[in-house]
Amino acid sequence: MSITAITADGRGSSVPDPEFRQILADVTAWVEGPGEAWAERIEADGVVPDALWDELVDRGFLALAAPRDLGGRGLSFVQWMGLMEVFSRSHASVRMIVHVVNGTWRAMNPFADDRQREQFVKPAVAGKLTVAFTLTEPGNGTGADITSTVRRDGDMYLLTGRKHLITFGVRCDYWLLFARLAGSIGKEGTVALLVDRETPGVVVEDTSQTMGVHGTDHATLRFEDAPVPVDQRLGEEGEGLAVALGGFLTPSRISVAMSCVGLAQRAQQLAVAYATRRVTFGKPLASRQAIAFQLAENEADIEAAKALTLTAARAWQDGEASAPALSSMAKLTAVDMLTRVTDKALQVHGGIGYWKSMPIERVYRDARAQRFEEGTNEIQKTVIARDLLRRAAALDLEP
Repeated sequence: MSITAITADGRGSSVPDPEFRQILADVTAWVEGPGEAWAERIEADGVVPDALWDELVDRGFLALAAPRDLGGRGLSFVQWMGLMEVFSRSHASVRMIVHVVNGTWRAMNPFADDRQREQFVKPAVAGKLTVAFTLTEPGNGTGADITSTVRRDGDMYLLTGRKHLITFGVRCDYWLLFARLAGSIGKEGTVALLVDRETPGVVVEDTSQTMGVHGTDHATLRFEDAPVPVDQRLGEEGEGLAVALGGFLTPSRISVAMSCVGLAQRAQQLAVAYATRRVTFGKPLASRQAIAFQLAENEADIEAAKALTLTAARAWQDGEASAPALSSMAKLTAVDMLTRVTDKALQVHGGIGYWKSMPIERVYRDARAQRFEEGTNEIQKTVIARDLLRRAAALDLEP
């Protein structure tokens, strides 16, 4: 990884520790105060109102991770993970907004020219544009096998294909969309395009009715010869997957891992509070060894996942070759940890934890979504095994 690439990804910046601690205190106060009020409203109404987006923009929460030359706050990646840990204790849709907006610029910026940086990247960092990452398709995976195609017609690409499970795909201003040149195969034919939400030839289906993460919109998209200006292509033809995966996927997986840590901390907080105040047969639940041991196991589980996630974060921040595999290890470990912690936390509550009147019910429901975000556990294992076997082959290890 070159120094230029690291700078473009925002890995070369940080803020002084006193400034970071103040930001952390501000974020924590918001999550525990106004954030909880927003969570109740989202669960009641089923939508994230524009007023919440506006508040997040006004507080600067959507520009924390980007470097200062893009209009961001200039936090290092490890510092940003400290804030993601806190944001993830809030409502899942709040976490989703700050995670996506504070990360999408990483995919765009290294490949943007000066005009694109002014027109798209900086407004996205400022919260003036919402850009939806648009890779996943219904009939195949999310890599070199994408089937959405473009064909050149003068200064336009004509886009045809389908995308689904696109977060913010309904309310966005642009889709950061990945397709391939018609007739091409493999990654060499892929392109990355910024597609205007109002482009003709596009059908948007709102598919936001999910088990958890209420309020976040999701879309299925259909394109039929939809015209996209060639000058809205990021990078060169053949660099589409590099845009999608290079500067975005690795840090995003680490961020999701830290999201699991934060949500698990919230589940543990609720379980400890309930076990302390709930009295059965004259004793608080927390005094019973069976309950205390579950809480102890949760605490150890959370700290172990957090340590691995921070190791991956430092590796990516330093441009180490091990970062992609470590990001998958962190995500795999953290999501499995979250499953165990939320299950025990709900069990501590007993039957009452299953009721929507209890905060743990939402946490338990939202936790399940993390198993899919930025790749399933099976994908993470594939990445880890590929790296492990590649290193073994390089060393020519004998059995």
